[in-house]
Amino acid sequence: MSAPTVPASDVSVKRPPSLGGVNTTVLGLEIRRLLRNRRTVIFALIVPALFFLLFGLNKAYANKPAGHGNVSAFIMISMALYGAVLATTSGGAMVSIERAQGWSRQLRLTPLRPVAYIVIKMLTAMVLGAAAVIAVYVVGKISGVPTMDPGYSYLWIVTPLCVWVGSLVFAAFGLFLGYLLPTENVMQYLGIALMLFAFGGGLFIPLNTYPHALQVLAKFTPLYGLNQLVHAPLLGGSVDMVWVANAAAWLAIFSAGAVWRFRKDTARV
Repeated sequence: MSAPTVPASDVSVKRPPSLGGVNTTVLGLEIRRLLRNRRTVIFALIVPALFFLLFGLNKAYANKPAGHGNVSAFIMISMALYGAVLATTSGGAMVSIERAQGWSRQLRLTPLRPVAYIVIKMLTAMVLGAAAVIAVYVVGKISGVPTMDPGYSYLWIVTPLCVWVGSLVFAAFGLFLGYLLPTENVMQYLGIALMLFAFGGGLFIPLNTYPHALQVLAKFTPLYGLNQLVHAPLLGGSVDMVWVANAAAWLAIFSAGAVWRFRKDTARV
């Protein structure tokens, strides 16, 4: 007696994955891979907190007001932003290692779409950015030097959230350079670029101390809008839409660049 035949599945019909392949399983795997890189995680936690300890605990800053807090709180936000930028950029740039191993080209054989892959990588880098922001704020809170005015204690929640969300711009930047540059050069260029962006956007030195021409040029740099937006809750006042436009424009530019380079890098498959 012959065995019953089982109809073969119709493999000619390929259903695209929902959301282009973005799902919690892939995201969870990427986060675990990132957290196994101890050097990157330690770098993200220690460097920004150390910068705050070096520049934010001056007694003069503790006694000088800045909006709804003191100057030390202002510097804490600045160092958290710089730390988040360093962390998310480094997390995104780790794709350069995958490129060298041929992993990104293998992904081209899967249903995972380029945009979905970029989104997953950016979200993964944001985990590292959150760790950097939390580290700076924990150190600031323990030190007791940064203060917020009574009635504005919610700024301890609002400002780090603003910093973390804003660092998404540099998660895209890290991915873009990770696909653009060779593995052995990417971190060197990233360090130089971020330092220039920080000074150009007024993160380390107030823009009002710059010559007028540099103040105008600063408004077109990637960190200008973010720097203004993350400090706005502390300083009070209205939000300038120029800041929002600056951050949104650079996020779009870096994201488009990352997708373009990913497609170009995997086009040989």
